[in-house]
Amino acid sequence: MKLRTIIVEDEANSREILRNYLAKYCKEVELFGEAANIAEGLKLIQKNNPDLVFLDVEMPFGNAFDLLDQVPDRNFEIIFVTAYNQYAMDALNQHAAYYLMKPIDIDELVKAVDYVRDVKQKEQALEGQVLKAKTVHTEGKITLPQQDGFQVLEVGEIYFCKADDNYTEIYLEKRKIVVSKTLKYFEDALAPYAFARIHKSYLVNVAEVVKYKKGKGGSVVLSNGKELSVSAAKKSNLLSYFQ
Repeated sequence: MKLRTIIVEDEANSREILRNYLAKYCKEVELFGEAANIAEGLKLIQKNNPDLVFLDVEMPFGNAFDLLDQVPDRNFEIIFVTAYNQYAMDALNQHAAYYLMKPIDIDELVKAVDYVRDVKQKEQALEGQVLKAKTVHTEGKITLPQQDGFQVLEVGEIYFCKADDNYTEIYLEKRKIVVSKTLKYFEDALAPYAFARIHKSYLVNVAEVVKYKKGKGGSVVLSNGKELSVSAAKKSNLLSYFQ
């Protein structure tokens, strides 16, 4: 599929380099316009409904995050392109699909575009379909360490796990269990089963997902009605569980 793409970058030389790289190495990108500031970028986004926006962080009269604040309900993916690595955490919090440092590495650029294309293709394939998980395996038991021993839990009873610093909150149908282990511990422990890491804070039982919402990063709705955020970097992994 072709990715409708916009570049928002205040430096003309940087726009030219990125434009040339995309034309030469990323044939699936269809460039619809370029903007040198926030105001121009916002107009292009509103006019073209892009799939992908390459976004510089520092620009005159504001920055990338000021622009994104004006597009709260967005369906496009973001690849940040910047010379400043201190914005990486802010980029993740804004659900960026990728974070490229200047000068742009061609291999990283291709990898970033391929990731966005993969996400968009999977979203397109599921568009209008009844959300159906592929054959998933949730039969088994897991032991939860506790101060006085451990508790045995059926894996299929878990709806999702939520990180709380060095603790993890495990959500069942009618109760919550707090365990003094990190979410990474449970991600590894539940790896043989159909549990997807959808966010730095969430690990979900794929069998309980009943709806996927596109938008700012996206979200999933579970069978118990709980809605959880999906980070852009985790979308492809989540969507690969469905058909």
